Amino acid sequence: MTNNIKLQVILSSTRQNRFGDKPAKWIYELAKGKKDLDVELLDLRDYPLPFFDEPMPVLALNGKYSNEVASKWAKKVSEADAYIIATPEYNHGYPAVIKNALDYVYNEWNNKPVGFVSWGGVSGGARAVDQLKQVVVELQMAPIRNAVHIPFSWNLLDSNGALRPGAFDVQNESAAKLLDQLIWWANALKTARNNK
Repeated sequence: MTNNIKLQVILSSTRQNRFGDKPAKWIYELAKGKKDLDVELLDLRDYPLPFFDEPMPVLALNGKYSNEVASKWAKKVSEADAYIIATPEYNHGYPAVIKNALDYVYNEWNNKPVGFVSWGGVSGGARAVDQLKQVVVELQMAPIRNAVHIPFSWNLLDSNGALRPGAFDVQNESAAKLLDQLIWWANALKTARNNK
């Protein structure tokens, strides 16, 4: 049994030929290097949730979902102490699949910190992150200040679509700050949850 923080990195793009595998795996590997973390990479492709169609709001379901994938997702989310959402920016916002995944559970998210790694055009996905922060606050999560924003992500690929060597080096400092802040908040909130 470990007292390490259980961190889930959630890859929120499910489209074909997505770029998202690359930054999600990068932050996952960096997080695995932290001695205080047990890290798991979750791909929303592995949780093909229908758009929320339960007969009652999530709070009234008491964990009894009509969909087996939703039950599996809720159980998985409940295992973590902290999250990093790796997300692209689509048309100045976030993908519908991450909003749906967030909406499908409630209590399992409560009182846990969340950080963000985003990518896109000039803003590096910052607009998607700003909008997601509003959503996670309503889920009683604690969005942390530091984030990683990767602008013009397509410039990080070579002509074969492979990631260029050292492509994320410029983000290493912001990633370190993200992880340090996330660990601090995860420890504080885990202690608070355990003392309820």
